[in-house]
Amino acid sequence: MTEASNAGQRRSAADQTAAMTPGMTLFFAAAVAVTVLNLFASQPLLGLIGPAFGMAPAQASMITTLTLLGYALGLILLVPLVDLVPNRRLILLTLLCCVASLVSTSLAPTTSLLLASAVGLGVTSTAVQMLVPIAAALAAPEARGRVVGNVMSGLMVGTLLSRPLASLVAEFAGWRSFYALSAVFIAVLTAAMARMLPERRPSPGASYGSLMASLGTLICKEPVLRWRSAYQFLLMGAFSLFWTAIALRLTAPPYGLGQIGIAVFSLVAVGAVVIAVQNRLNAPMSRN
Repeated sequence: MTEASNAGQRRSAADQTAAMTPGMTLFFAAAVAVTVLNLFASQPLLGLIGPAFGMAPAQASMITTLTLLGYALGLILLVPLVDLVPNRRLILLTLLCCVASLVSTSLAPTTSLLLASAVGLGVTSTAVQMLVPIAAALAAPEARGRVVGNVMSGLMVGTLLSRPLASLVAEFAGWRSFYALSAVFIAVLTAAMARMLPERRPSPGASYGSLMASLGTLICKEPVLRWRSAYQFLLMGAFSLFWTAIALRLTAPPYGLGQIGIAVFSLVAVGAVVIAVQNRLNAPMSRN
């Protein structure tokens, strides 16, 4: 009985490893890119959302702040469930809740509902950080680094394009239309995930409490993790502060830019990042 069970587990592991084909890797990267759009899209839209609810700029910035706080909360409380709950069910439920948050945001009649929806949107956008470890677990050991790198490239693309895309949609159809359109895309993504995502069941025996306790243990015992976490916390804070403030500043006098102007500004920033990466890639070649 034990040998049969072990053989079944080996077959299951082999099937899971075989699941991360190049096409599946591309699908994961696209899913991450589409989902992460929702995290940063509110930043260039604050100049439209604030007046619609009679909010001052400082109050409007709370939309982005609460979205990112919800994201941080989801990273701590939801993402560890990847090691506890069957992953297919976890991803589908998270994405369905993301659709609900997007619909709620697009239809929100009051400030309180809008802010609550922003928190929900941030929490459920942690689906992007669930897909990365799932991709790593499904990849063959020799291809794991490449697969994770390709999936993470989707995260970068979605982050960079979220602002210009949100600005362009808002310019031609209004800010609510962006969230409604995003809800449609996430709903389609959820349906595709239900059809294509391989099932992965974590090893039994762990509990949610032990998973939460292990986070504290890692922080206490791994100094490199502490420093890297601190670096990323400060970088993310500066990054979010800049993009939240710059959108409000660009819409105010003397600039008075509309959504297309903000989209162009965002695309210039994308170009700067691409050039920096290209220069770094070309550096070894130039030395040769």
